[in-house]
Formats: sequence, structure tokens, C-alpha cells
Amino acid sequence: MTEEPGTAVLPYSCIVGQEQLKTALELSYIAPRIGGVLATGDRGTAKSMTVRAFSIMMNRSLPVTLPINATDDRVLGGWRLDELVRGRAVEQRGLLEEAGEKGVLYVDEINLLDDHVVNIILDVSSTGILTIQREGVDRQVNVEFTLVGTMNPDEGGLRPQLLDRFGLSVDVRAETDPARRRKILDTVLRFDEARARPDDPFLTSGMIGDSNVRTTLTEARGRLYDVKFEYDMTSLCAELAAVFGVSGHRGDVVTALAARALAAREDVPVVTRSHVRAVAPLALQHRRSQAGQRGPVHWTAEDQQRLDELTG
Repeated sequence: MTEEPGTAVLPYSCIVGQEQLKTALELSYIAPRIGGVLATGDRGTAKSMTVRAFSIMMNRSLPVTLPINATDDRVLGGWRLDELVRGRAVEQRGLLEEAGEKGVLYVDEINLLDDHVVNIILDVSSTGILTIQREGVDRQVNVEFTLVGTMNPDEGGLRPQLLDRFGLSVDVRAETDPARRRKILDTVLRFDEARARPDDPFLTSGMIGDSNVRTTLTEARGRLYDVKFEYDMTSLCAELAAVFGVSGHRGDVVTALAARALAAREDVPVVTRSHVRAVAPLALQHRRSQAGQRGPVHWTAEDQQRLDELTG
């Protein structure tokens, strides 16, 4: 018997830990203009599982996954080669168009993908417009999806220009607290048992939890632009970007968008300093001048102390 996609992945609402990654995914859904999420960290830290669980919760399907060896044809679309050899011209949709229908585009080990392909993906993700001009195909498609890239920085990094194009960045680390690790283990073992019994209350509880989260995020997305900025909050976003040495202005914008999305998720009418303080590390850490092509980018305790001082 073949399992449904959702039964093979731990329900999103049951995932223990990964709070920053879950927050980044949720904010990127509420405010698509944020521009996607980059998750960096070691293997075995549940990055992929969290992304898949989020996609199943929000879109009832696994994310569209881009292979490392993806070509322009596979990404943008083109002609079906098997039909061309038969003398028939049949257009084949690309993965970006498919992601627009399913809601999430997932790129594992994005640092190993060709920079040219990464640029294409980021352009479409930020503009919402897919332009296909190749071998007799000339059309535009409006697409909207949550872009999520994951990578192990020990295997190489992304150029700063590409890092900057991701809206939010999360440094995913393994839990070090034994009690938390045991809770993660117990949850995984309980889920494995429940998969053998489709009517198990663990799965039922997870489905109810996911439904509640989905409703919360959908409603937050609908009221996003009802949330207002006071002047000092936009000033604070700009000040933080300057103080932490962020190049360009994208960091200021993303900090403000993410703070607004967080306020919408909390169903409050105005962005506050606590919202800005919560999202600033996600929006700024990968845009600082020290964020180079090699090695992980960490938000340090000193960074956090400075942020707390600036945001009161």
C-alpha cells in the first residue's frame, strides 16, 4: 500500500525545536515579498523535514524539489525531447511554473547549484514573473511560491550577491540540551509507531494542530497590510541595518516586511520594537559585510546584546 505524502512526514505542529526556521517559513508565507528563506546548518538537523512538513501543511503536497544538476530547460520549461524526436512539438512546463501551483520550491544544497540557475530562481521568486523565451517559446507567467534553500556551509558557500537575495537566513544547529534531544527522539519514535496505525490519536492530533496553524497563517496573510508602522519603527529598521554594516537597502526593507508579518501573525494592529527585535537577526545576519563566501554566518551573543540595547 502506498502512503499518502502527509503520512510519511511528521506533522508540522508536532516538530520539536527549529523555532527560528519555522518562524522564517511562516513569515515568508504571510509576506511573499520577503523573498524566501535560506537555512544553513549541519546534516541531520531536520531542515528538509521541516520544509516538507510546512509544505504539506500549507499546500497539502510535498514541495517542488530542484535537483542539483537542473538545467535551464528543467527550471524554465521548454520542449519535451521525447516528443521532438517523434516530430511533434509539445511544450513542457518547468519546475518554477510547477512551484507556482504547489506553493513551495525547495532547493537542497543550493550552494552546489550553478550560480546562473540560482540567479534565475531568485529573480522569479522576487518578481513573481516567469519569462520564458527559448527555442520558439515566448510567454510570461505570474507565479508565486515560497522559496526555501538549504545548505551545509562546510561544503562551500554562496556569493554575497546571492546571499543578499534571500529574504531571511536561519542558522540551524543541533539541540545541545539533553532534555530537548530526548523530546525530539520521543516524538520521532512516537510518529513511527503511529504510521503503522492510521487512526492513531497522535496523527489525528497532528492533523488538527496543522489545520489550526494553517488557518492562523492564512488569516495573517489576509490582514498583512492592515498592520501599520509608526515612524520610529521604520527609522529603527533603517538604523539597525546601518549599525550592523548591511550593504544596500534590502536588509532594511526585509526587516520591516518581516516585522509587519510577525505583527499580522500575532493579530496586532501596529509593529512594535519587539517585532523588529525578533526578526532582525533573520533579516540581517547574512547581509553583513563579514558574511563572505566561506563558512557559516552566526548571530553571536554580542550581536544579540547590541540588538537588545538598540531596541530597548
